[in-house]
Amino acid sequence: QVQVVESGGGLVQPGGSLRLSCVVSGSMNSAYNMNWYRQAPGNQRELVALITSGGITNYRDSVKGRFTISRDNAKNTVYLQMNSLKPEDTAVYYCNAVFLGGAGRYWGQGTQVTVSS
Repeated sequence: QVQVVESGGGLVQPGGSLRLSCVVSGSMNSAYNMNWYRQAPGNQRELVALITSGGITNYRDSVKGRFTISRDNAKNTVYLQMNSLKPEDTAVYYCNAVFLGGAGRYWGQGTQVTVSS
């Protein structure tokens, strides 16, 4: 049973930083792409950043230069380093592991990020 668990959310002031972590367990397979999504109240879930199994990254325009996604395959963990946070970054952040070859797609339960003074 694959499980995806996020952590690291919290309350931070504008301009501050947080690092989110996402641990994938229950699989010996590290061939998955990882997506970080977020959803603010009243908004649709949106893709924030992704990292492929090979380490290729991509970001939505509004977070480029501020957020960095990385992965440690030995720890089955993907990170989202968020710097220069803005109030509009406030949302529940979800990670989504997509195993290659149609081996399944799994969501975490989400972690709340609130940027406020």
